[in-house]
This record gives sequence, structure tokens and C-alpha cells, in this order.
Amino acid sequence: MPAPESEARSWSWPWTESGSPDPIPEAGEDRAALARACARLFTHDDGRRLLAHLRAQTVGRHLGPEASDAALRHLEGQRALVAHLERLIAEGRTPG
Repeated sequence: MPAPESEARSWSWPWTESGSPDPIPEAGEDRAALARACARLFTHDDGRRLLAHLRAQTVGRHLGPEASDAALRHLEGQRALVAHLERLIAEGRTPG
């Protein structure tokens, strides 16, 4: 049976054999170890400079009313990634 037309035109994702994406990419990793590594990476001058640049390009960036839906969604995805990094950094700096 062929896939419905909407599925035939959709993006082909690199999903697992079960047909569904892994909702948490780092599920197989130790999150605490990942957070500590992220905190170490962004502790030094170069890491702080990079994080400040990422923040300025995403969180500090505002699109005008003429921005397309795609542009807004793209920027929001970038902001989510920066927020995720900042959460990992905070977790990695917390003792325990």
C-alpha cells in the first residue's frame, strides 16, 4: 500500500527501525557527565566568548513584523538550543 500523498512529500527523517524518533538524544549518556563537560567547556574565556556570541545571535536578536513563519520558527529553534546549553552549564556547575 503506498504512503499517503502528504507522507510521500514529507521529509525523510533518520529514525530508528521502530519508525519513531528518539525524543531525548542524550538518553543513552550520563546527563550529569555531559553537564559537567559543558560547564568545563564554557568556563574559559573562549567558551564564554562563544556563548556570548550565540546568545547575541539568538536571544538578543529580534525579527520585525515582516518576518516569515519559517524565520520565526528557525530563530526559536536556535534560541532553544542556546537555552539547552545554558541549562547544561548550570547543571554542570551545581555540586552534587
